[in-house]
Amino acid sequence: KLILLDSLLQEMSGKLGDSYKNENDQNFQKVVTLQKKYGKTGCVKYDNGALYIGDFDESGIKTGLGHMEITNGSTYDGTFNKGLPNGVGVMRFPDSSRYEGEFMQGWFHGHGVYSTIDGMKYEGEFRGGKIWGNGLMTYSDGAPSSEGYFQETKFREEPCKENIKRARKIAILARRCCDEMEGTCEVGIRVEEAI
Repeated sequence: KLILLDSLLQEMSGKLGDSYKNENDQNFQKVVTLQKKYGKTGCVKYDNGALYIGDFDESGIKTGLGHMEITNGSTYDGTFNKGLPNGVGVMRFPDSSRYEGEFMQGWFHGHGVYSTIDGMKYEGEFRGGKIWGNGLMTYSDGAPSSEGYFQETKFREEPCKENIKRARKIAILARRCCDEMEGTCEVGIRVEEAI
C-alpha cells in the first residue's frame, strides 16, 4: 500500500534515496532531506497513525533532528535519542499549550518554559515531566507571580533569577532548533507498508 502525502513527491520521482526498515516492518524511503548530516533521514507512518519525519541511526531508531505528529494532535519538533525526545525541542498540544525546553527520555526534564493559550506561564526547572525546582509562575488572571521552589503541590518562595534566565535561554534555543528543522526540510514523503 503506497501513501502519497505531498504532490511534490511526483516532482521528486527518480530522486528517492535508500530504503530502510523500522521496528514495525514498514519500509520507508529517503525523500525528506535535512541540511545537517545526522545519519539516515526518512519518514515513518506508524500503525497507530503517528508520523515521524527526521533522522534515524543505522538500526532505524529515531536519532538526531525530527518532527513527530502524535495521534492526539500533539506535535514535537526537536532532537531525539534512542527513539525518544531527548535534548531540546518544542512540544505543542491540541489545546494550544506548549513546552519549549529540555527533554530527557521523552519527559520535560531540565530547564524550559510551559505556557497556555490563556496566558499562564511557568519558566524554570522540570523533572520527570513535572514542574519541579526553581522557577517563576505567571498567572493568567493577573494575580501576582510566584517565584521560588516548586515540588509537586508544595511551594517555597525564594529568589531564583538565574534559573528563570536559563529556562528562557533554553526555550529560545529550542525554538531555534524547531525553526531550523522547519526551514531545512523539503516536504515530500513516501511511506510504504510491507506486504
